[in-house]
Amino acid sequence: MTNPLKPATIAAHAAGAVDRSSAGVVPPIQPATTFMRDETYALIRPDNVYSRDDSDTVRQAEDVLRQLEGAADTLLFPAGMAAIAAVFRTLMAGQTAVIQSGIYWGTTKWVRDFCNRRNVTLHEVDSSDGAALADLCATAKPDLVFIETPSNPWLKTTDIAAAAGATHAHGGVLVVDATAATPILMQPLALGADIVMHSATKAINGHSDVLAGALSTNQPEAAIWQAIKADRHDAGAVLGPFEAWLLIRAMRTLPLRVERMTQNAMALASYLHQHPAIADVFYPGLPHHPGHKVAADQMSGFGSLFSVLVDGGADEALSVVGKLRLFLRATSLGGVESLVEHRHTIEPHTGIPENLIRVSVGIEDIEDLKADWAQALG
Repeated sequence: MTNPLKPATIAAHAAGAVDRSSAGVVPPIQPATTFMRDETYALIRPDNVYSRDDSDTVRQAEDVLRQLEGAADTLLFPAGMAAIAAVFRTLMAGQTAVIQSGIYWGTTKWVRDFCNRRNVTLHEVDSSDGAALADLCATAKPDLVFIETPSNPWLKTTDIAAAAGATHAHGGVLVVDATAATPILMQPLALGADIVMHSATKAINGHSDVLAGALSTNQPEAAIWQAIKADRHDAGAVLGPFEAWLLIRAMRTLPLRVERMTQNAMALASYLHQHPAIADVFYPGLPHHPGHKVAADQMSGFGSLFSVLVDGGADEALSVVGKLRLFLRATSLGGVESLVEHRHTIEPHTGIPENLIRVSVGIEDIEDLKADWAQALG
């Protein structure tokens, strides 16, 4: 076929990752950690030496995600934080980084500690305020800018094209955590980002049974990308073949899952926004959301994640969470099953309001999901 394939086709066919040896329509798992040489000690497969970097199954998973991302190269890691760590470990002492404030606390905590130990100057800014980000870039001239959009758990949206302009004007590299959007709803590389990161544990896998992270770029020859590749190999932050195979299997339905989850999230967020027991809903799909226009411009849908403020305090929020039956009380997001999390219980010292509930909407029937919230809210 001469026309570029659409994401749903790329995903369903796993980017053509069939088993050529057996003619099977799905790729096999190759668990080998080391590979044969011939009698002269030449490699039988020059690209297969040792599985730290050399795994056909991992390469196949990377290629599916690379095509969905519209990237030139993709690297998989054993967790989203491993991918983030590989990016920040490219910074040297004396360099400067900027990260978005109010993002996933695990990222913020690790980056603060790393920069302190490495003697990297770190600035934090609400990057949904484009002027504030541009001013900081002009003053600090950061080597690396890291943003998360939509953000977790506040669902703030950052204008990626504007952030890229502000970063590149002073010679920096822009990295975008697009976990909540997935490559189905947003492609940061096309908007000017240098690297896009995903916690593939979330919607990309979507079944709450694989830990994985991913980085993608359109500049594979860039110094930072080469440093990341070397760090992954040398530090051994690689994904195993079984996890990669599960990721391939999961990505076959990624477009369908994201479509259904996004539809459900929009309907449920709209319903809760009108409910008298809910003080506010943070979801970029709602017109009252401050980042609605930015999200509408750079995303093809608004995703499956939102947060609500229950009218009241911790007791009221925990009461609602405790009464929900279909929404499982568990950390994470992006799975086929709907989840809720009382974020203040998990992160009590990070400024999260006691009445905030983070909601990850799955693929269940929307009327069942509405009914579950209706009975929980009383």
